[in-house]
Amino acid sequence: MARNKYDVDEILEDNFDVNQLKRLAGYIKPYKKQMMLVLFLMLSSSALGMLIPRFVMTVMDVCIPEKNMREIWIYAGYTILIALYTSISLRIKIKLMTNVGQNIIHRIRYDIFYHLQELPFSYYDERPHGKIQVRVVNYVNNLSDLLSNGIINTVTDLCNLFFIIFFMLSINVKLTLVCMCGLPVLTAVVIFLKKRQRKAWQIQSNKQSNLNAYIAESINGIRVTQSFVRENENSGIFNRLSDGYRQAWMRAVKYNFVMGPSVDIISAVTTSFIYVLGISWMSNEASGITVGVLIAFTAYISRFWQPINTLASFYNSVLTAISYLERIFETIDEPVKIKDKPGAGQMPAIEGKVEFKDVTFSYDEGIEILKKINFSVEKGQTVAIVGPTGAGKTTIVNLLSRFYNVDSGEILIDGINIENVTIKSLRRQMGVMMQDSFIFSGTIMDNIRYGNNEVSDEAVIEAAKTVCAHDFIMGMEDGYYTQVNERGSRLSAGQRQLISFARALLADPRILILDEATSSIDTETEILLQQGLERLLKGRTSFIIAHRLSTIKNADFIMYIDKGGIKEIGSHEELLKNQGDYYRLYMSQYDFLAG
Repeated sequence: MARNKYDVDEILEDNFDVNQLKRLAGYIKPYKKQMMLVLFLMLSSSALGMLIPRFVMTVMDVCIPEKNMREIWIYAGYTILIALYTSISLRIKIKLMTNVGQNIIHRIRYDIFYHLQELPFSYYDERPHGKIQVRVVNYVNNLSDLLSNGIINTVTDLCNLFFIIFFMLSINVKLTLVCMCGLPVLTAVVIFLKKRQRKAWQIQSNKQSNLNAYIAESINGIRVTQSFVRENENSGIFNRLSDGYRQAWMRAVKYNFVMGPSVDIISAVTTSFIYVLGISWMSNEASGITVGVLIAFTAYISRFWQPINTLASFYNSVLTAISYLERIFETIDEPVKIKDKPGAGQMPAIEGKVEFKDVTFSYDEGIEILKKINFSVEKGQTVAIVGPTGAGKTTIVNLLSRFYNVDSGEILIDGINIENVTIKSLRRQMGVMMQDSFIFSGTIMDNIRYGNNEVSDEAVIEAAKTVCAHDFIMGMEDGYYTQVNERGSRLSAGQRQLISFARALLADPRILILDEATSSIDTETEILLQQGLERLLKGRTSFIIAHRLSTIKNADFIMYIDKGGIKEIGSHEELLKNQGDYYRLYMSQYDFLAG
């Protein structure tokens, strides 16, 4: 069975890359003051907490035998004060670290989304959108606990471990050594799990990405699915991908859950040895072991394994986070192939002369879509581009807008190579209406104003009137403030095109690009629209791509594109007289309509 893009696992990194954590540290650095404050509070409360077992030991071995109630009350008061300080410190820590963690998450998500805005069309052409979305949302969210709690808890518990060992050694060296006998066993468990665990989480993130990609594709294509009665087949594909994700998740958490019980078992065994040896040594006064010593020591033992358990959990979190960070930073590191050259200047006010000089372009290396294209359009002229599907018509206008870079040759506007000016200053003076009339969720007013937020409501309405969209908009329940769903699912294809048309016109562009602008508009509306277009196109350089040849008869000249080159160029009448490719295309449409 053929494999789709959503069904292909991404390549896994073989080595644990510490640089990913270093880059993450760069996001943490601005919050080091807050983290240092939290660290001080947690370490001080932990250090004070270590005194409580010593208080218990003193009470058991000294105060109770001497019936010294005053000392007992003093130690009880100290314990209460320490508990209060610990409680207040914990509250401050939760509040500060939750805020810090979410700020870092916000910054990472902003960086990845901002970078996605700059990536060229080719990036989106090559991968399912669901796999991109999962990186921005799910993967970043999965770092939340690590940033909010994991780092501070780990540093605190690491210091606690040294505090505990210090107090244990100060009480009894032999019992401390017995307690630490379990560490080599735990080290062996960690080494055994390390690589398996990391690879398991990488596979899990791949399966999650595949599932998310398929869900996104299925939702976008639900009309086609139901039209072709593909529900059962698609449910089967979903079930297979979901089951793959489930199995990967279960395998990954299995390794995670091995660590906790391992620590608990080692802790229980060492504690048992402490009780057995401690009680047997109590009969020997020279050992220095008393009831108070044994109680205090067992309290430290339980605390000794708590930070180790936390460190093991943090290790799990780091391994999980690394698999997500790899994908997040991989996206942020994706090269922006279409970008401003160093020293690129602002595009001056465009007058409208456009020249293509020996322009060659290919989407895939070695497969040329355009081959040494040459033509010139004077200021204010309208040029129509026609030809068979896949001939490169849309590619020409995409290159003019610098959505792609040419392989060789030059594209000049008013004698200026467009690669020598900033992309934004170029595109701000161009109006583009794509084949896909994309409508964003929001009001109709917002959609028309999308490319120019500064214009008035009156200007929006005037643009809609020009493209004959005003009447159908006013027929909706809230007029221009009617809410439309994502991709304009409430609107017909023709209505979406008219709104997109108004959006392009509102930018008042010096160069206007219409890519199949009237393909979904009925003939009656098209006739009305032509009147508005004639006013709009006057004084602007315009490029019109159209399969309906009736819409381009009045163009200054028409280019017939095929097999990567310009096969014919001239006015409508001239091309008909030549009786070449354009003539045959025109007559085939005429015969079809006549029939």
